[in-house]
Amino acid sequence: METAEKLCKMITKYFTVWVVLFAALAFFEPGPFMGMGSWVTWLLSLIMLSMGLTMTPKDFKLVLTRPKDVIFGIVLRYAIMPCVAFGVGKVLGLDPMLAAGLILVGCCPSGTASNVMTFIAKGDTALSVTISSVNTLLAPILTPALFMVLAGSLIPIDAAALLLDICKVVLVPIIIGIGIRVAASKTVDRLAGIIPVVSVVAIVMIITIVVALNAQRLATVAGIAALAVVLHNCLGLSLGYGVSRSLGRMSHHKSKAVAFEIGMENSGLA
Repeated sequence: METAEKLCKMITKYFTVWVVLFAALAFFEPGPFMGMGSWVTWLLSLIMLSMGLTMTPKDFKLVLTRPKDVIFGIVLRYAIMPCVAFGVGKVLGLDPMLAAGLILVGCCPSGTASNVMTFIAKGDTALSVTISSVNTLLAPILTPALFMVLAGSLIPIDAAALLLDICKVVLVPIIIGIGIRVAASKTVDRLAGIIPVVSVVAIVMIITIVVALNAQRLATVAGIAALAVVLHNCLGLSLGYGVSRSLGRMSHHKSKAVAFEIGMENSGLA
């Protein structure tokens, strides 16, 4: 049991290492992962199910006890990243499809990965979990609306289909997860240490598959795409931390949580 716990902690702690290693593997050797495209939706649903399994009334308690912190984080999440993505696309003169992809990533909510990174960075994990939970529940409305406004002139967008997809892939698994937790809370509590590992493995697999499926395309736009992504995330993390410290008057502990909630998106959903 102790060995299993150590293994779970190691997998979670070195999350970023696994992402880099498997993304590189998928880029240079995409063949083994090319047939896994259909897995992405199921893996993302598994992540959302895991989020639902870990949700408790306590996660939403901060909405009532610390409404300023939570609302501030949610507003920044949906204000900063879509606009930063739009600006980066304009400044770099990205191809409309690339620009739209970057904007869509910026319009998506944060996810489990931001909670993991906040925990690793010793930030306010409770605040991170609350912001993630609420902005994920708001995503079916806010993501299509923001994407329509910012990317509607770049590519044709079916906002209704986008809303339906987010409901199927995000809301339904979360609701099922919450239902399972209510019905079998003791069993879920016993598996609490494994659930984050399941999410981490699923996230790494999604990134690996997506990189493999787009390896050829990435090879032709790798430089500009990498620059756009680095700028997008670095600006998001920096603005998230800086604005929460200056305008929000938040502590270093809280600001780290907000920074990860803003600078990291649910790219698998995008």
